[in-house]
Amino acid sequence: MNTTRKTAGKPACNLCGAGDAVEIIPATVPDTAPASPNQTYACTSIGYGQHGSIVRCRSCGLVYAVPREQTQNVLDFYAAVQDPLYVAERAGRILTFDHHLKPMERFTGPAGGRKLLDVGAYTGVFVEIAAQHGWDAWGIEPSAWAIGEAQSNGLQMIHGTLESAHLPEASYSVVTMWDVVEHLTDPLGTLRAGWQALEPGGYLIVHTMDLDSPFAKVMGRRWPWFMEMHLYYFSRKTLRFMLEKAGFSVSWMGAQGRYLHAGYLSSRVSALLPRIGRVLEWTVAKLGLTNRALRVNLGDLFTVYARKPET
Repeated sequence: MNTTRKTAGKPACNLCGAGDAVEIIPATVPDTAPASPNQTYACTSIGYGQHGSIVRCRSCGLVYAVPREQTQNVLDFYAAVQDPLYVAERAGRILTFDHHLKPMERFTGPAGGRKLLDVGAYTGVFVEIAAQHGWDAWGIEPSAWAIGEAQSNGLQMIHGTLESAHLPEASYSVVTMWDVVEHLTDPLGTLRAGWQALEPGGYLIVHTMDLDSPFAKVMGRRWPWFMEMHLYYFSRKTLRFMLEKAGFSVSWMGAQGRYLHAGYLSSRVSALLPRIGRVLEWTVAKLGLTNRALRVNLGDLFTVYARKPET
């Protein structure tokens, strides 16, 4: 892996192309800080509040981080990620993805053996859930470690990215991106690649953080999703605009929660609020609730169902 940190200075807005952005949150890490894949880019990273400068486009309002790692550098980091804690929290993720699949099928219709592609599938939990519900489910993922974990469970996986895989056009009925679009150096380009992979009338499902949610506004700079691995921070408005620019029509968007084990949740709180978190971790352990699944919905994570036109 290339360990030399190479960054692009102030890239043009990925949504409107303007080059005029204003800083809204100053950097908390120096530009020269060495990036560690497992600490910074793992799904279970606890690097809350550690980020570069965050700016807002004066033209369209898209919020993004600068300076930015060069695309190949980001891909190298994700290719090298290993994240055993994600596997340990597998049961909670199964509940979450099962929860997401049911409303998805109200839009897409039942599986019936149709093809589904999960982009940034990591260890393939959603691929597994979708396959159990009758989808011909595939995942695509850059992490060699995650690909190995998924294939050890017999899942259909492609090593790489949506752009590098050169998939046949119009070959999938559904493409999903769970907690992916915020990590991309070119989200508009990836959404367009998703449009190419979908058959006419197919659905793209995108799940990400909502910068304009009440919880995000209350937390301000302490919003936990301000992290070095997140390159873009969407609102419902800016994500809608980007999906429409990529050729989609938005069918629905709304907040969806997730399931976390109490022990895992308390460890996340400890990373953000150490004093409160330590008390919470002790209490959870004392009461024997470490493995209790809890549904968490603070309203700052939302899902969008977007459709490719029939013609």
